[in-house]
Amino acid sequence: MSDAKPVPIQTTPLQGLPQGRHFWSLLGPGFVVAVGYVDPGNWATDIAAGSQFGFALLSAVLIACIAGVFIQTLIVRLTLATGRDLAALIRERFPKPVAMVVWAVSELAMVATDLAELLGSAIALKLLFGIPILWGVLISAVATFAILLMPGLRGRAPEMIISALMCVVVICFASELLITKPDVGLMAAGLVPTLELARDPEMLYLSLGIIGATVMPHNLFLHSGLVRSRLAACGDDLDRRRAARILTIDLGAALALAGLVNGSILAVAAVAFQGAAAAGATPGIEDAYALLGSSIGSGAALIFAVALLAAGQSSTATGTMAGQIVTEGFLGLRLSPLVRGVVTRSAALVPALAILWHADDSSVDALLVFSQVVLALTLPFILVPMLLMLRNRDLMGVLAMNPMTLRFASLTVALLTGLSGWLAGTTAIA
Repeated sequence: MSDAKPVPIQTTPLQGLPQGRHFWSLLGPGFVVAVGYVDPGNWATDIAAGSQFGFALLSAVLIACIAGVFIQTLIVRLTLATGRDLAALIRERFPKPVAMVVWAVSELAMVATDLAELLGSAIALKLLFGIPILWGVLISAVATFAILLMPGLRGRAPEMIISALMCVVVICFASELLITKPDVGLMAAGLVPTLELARDPEMLYLSLGIIGATVMPHNLFLHSGLVRSRLAACGDDLDRRRAARILTIDLGAALALAGLVNGSILAVAAVAFQGAAAAGATPGIEDAYALLGSSIGSGAALIFAVALLAAGQSSTATGTMAGQIVTEGFLGLRLSPLVRGVVTRSAALVPALAILWHADDSSVDALLVFSQVVLALTLPFILVPMLLMLRNRDLMGVLAMNPMTLRFASLTVALLTGLSGWLAGTTAIA
């Protein structure tokens, strides 16, 4: 790392965190970040796992949720300790060539994320209205720009919209569970990992896919930026350690909700398919919709499609917010949500439209896989600098972690890095 002066941190005696305005103003970042855990890219893995192995891989969803909470908690501590977001910290504390490489990789991750959200929303429009995927992609892009142009979309208004869309997803899958009525005993048993997970190659692959897709690069920047904005609102009288506890509770509750949604997607697929996927081909999102309609009822299929559309649009909004944080942190450029959305969405539209124009809707699955491979390859470039800063006790100050937690953080980052590379390699070969 560079010899630049450390970012100032709070070393004065800790003040008590006010129970009124400051307490409530801290809440919210976890629920915005949770959207990334139920984006369309996660749906495909959950559907494949549920259709092929029933409830057995609910344990992988649980492990993924725990891993996500831990990594995002590390980001919260780093931001609270320094008062800076992750992108700005990397720019300030690493040599410029290193920072620029991380910035370029981060922008690539933003585009890959947006590509998956575009395709997810387009699939939902096709399921709901019969619109071809190509036109659905264009409509989804225009819809995002319309949202960004809404008057009064300032401050925490985008967070409110995203939270509302997240609520739609949660309500939809709560309804799906009531309709499909999965066996509660089998679901509970599926939460316990078994040796079969390691013995069955396909089960292991899907388990690793669920876990590896959990920690997404854009969510690390997004969470850091949202926490930084909370610090600016609360001022210097904020007790950083107490704030860390409150934000961890906020995060834990939000990601627990996201974990329940992912578990519900898997459970609904398990009930709808009931082993029907044994025919060979891995079922996709459209297959799940069709089978829900034929086996459970048209109401269940409609709810499924509405939830997918809400997940795609909300994930797109969080991607735009993360893109703003990355641009401002690495380059010092403050872009409006519309400009940032146009930049990222245009970059994602190019490969999507080019492939869909010359192919057909069947190429969507290949594009989704491609986006996840890109995300897997980019994740280590963000995790490693984050870990190096977390290990700097002078930088972390009063929020420095104990050696045991640091060792566990290092192990988690090493496992996620290795897992991302392995998944990217095997998926690309497949």
